[in-house]
Amino acid sequence: MKHVFTQMLGVQVVFTTKVEDFIAHEGPKITYCKQALQNEFHIKSNELLFEQGFDDIEITVQNWEEVPCFFPTSEKSVLPFDIFAASFYLLSRYEEYVPHVKDEHGRFPAKESLAYKHGFLEIPVVDVWVARLKQAILRRFPDALFPKKQLKILSVIDVPCAYTFKKKGLVRSIGGSITDILNFKFKRVLERYKVLFKITPDPSDNFEKLLWFRNKYHLDTIFFFLVGDYGTYDKNISINNKSFKELIKSVADYSIVSLMASYNSFKNIDVLREERKRLINIINQPIKRVRLRFARLELPQTYKDLVDADFTEDYTMGYQYFVGFRAGTCTPFRFYDLSLEMQTILKVNPICIQDDALKAYGNSDKAEVIFYKLYDSVKKVNGYFITVFSNESMGNYGNERGFRKFYLKVYKKICTEN
Repeated sequence: MKHVFTQMLGVQVVFTTKVEDFIAHEGPKITYCKQALQNEFHIKSNELLFEQGFDDIEITVQNWEEVPCFFPTSEKSVLPFDIFAASFYLLSRYEEYVPHVKDEHGRFPAKESLAYKHGFLEIPVVDVWVARLKQAILRRFPDALFPKKQLKILSVIDVPCAYTFKKKGLVRSIGGSITDILNFKFKRVLERYKVLFKITPDPSDNFEKLLWFRNKYHLDTIFFFLVGDYGTYDKNISINNKSFKELIKSVADYSIVSLMASYNSFKNIDVLREERKRLINIINQPIKRVRLRFARLELPQTYKDLVDADFTEDYTMGYQYFVGFRAGTCTPFRFYDLSLEMQTILKVNPICIQDDALKAYGNSDKAEVIFYKLYDSVKKVNGYFITVFSNESMGNYGNERGFRKFYLKVYKKICTEN
């Protein structure tokens, strides 16, 4: 209730279980229970918000004026479904608590989600529902006041590896060359040594361009640097490399810099704390934001670890290979831990597009269509449009060719019109 009314609608609410207090109140008021008292603004309640823990729930999805919804109500209810229970189900990630088959990285698969199965993954349904709730309240209480929401645009830049070829050291450069030769990637071998001999710039070295673009178009941008130890999925430059530290410091002078938690920090809070400490020591600033490598979330334990490691904001809530709204919303929310039945301090910032998902569309024209489609859906409800691109995907080498041009083009358009 507090999230819907305070965070999303910008109004304060008071709760009561006393009928006489409810009747005496002269302003806008809503009953949320099984039976209406009289002819008031009533939403029939589902059992979900009155239960403890979680269970495997059978859900039937229906349409409400062409928007999917679930937990249907009766005719006496102002809305045809329990908006609060349905919103809670999606925001709490209730479905990720019940038994499911994980993917190879221990993640909840997008195809297992209710949103994917019923075709509403690309709709911020919670925000649409709340906007319609607001209109229903205004029809019943025309004098009710709601502050106007503002669209927020945020670009997240992942830096899993600062450079494609340079600053890797002699052993890694020779090893990479041998691997490329054995795989008949002769063009890549040539590209590597053109970079190493400073004939051409490193394809992943996009930092100056991105910072220039950020300043020119006033685009809120956060850079998440990987500073974990070298591993199978973590191949950044050594944290002991002076040039790498200088790069992080220089970016932090002009933009927000925070932590990309390594693949190996998953379920290892000591590693998570150590990586946070490393980055703090480099930029001499507090680190409160985090993104998890490969979007490795296992709820609720991962978020418990983030809170215990002193993070207050997460930017992982999305799917790596699917665009859309994993939690059904484009509005940041506080994570509610179903296992403890309590709201945590962790602010979850939902991601709707990651560059890995856009690659599946095959070409930039198709990717543009889906990018603008998601942007328009967020703009209609004045939510937060948060996307993730990596400095690597913006490189102009190999399969990533053209992604930097794509990024500059689409963001120039949406930043110019706002």
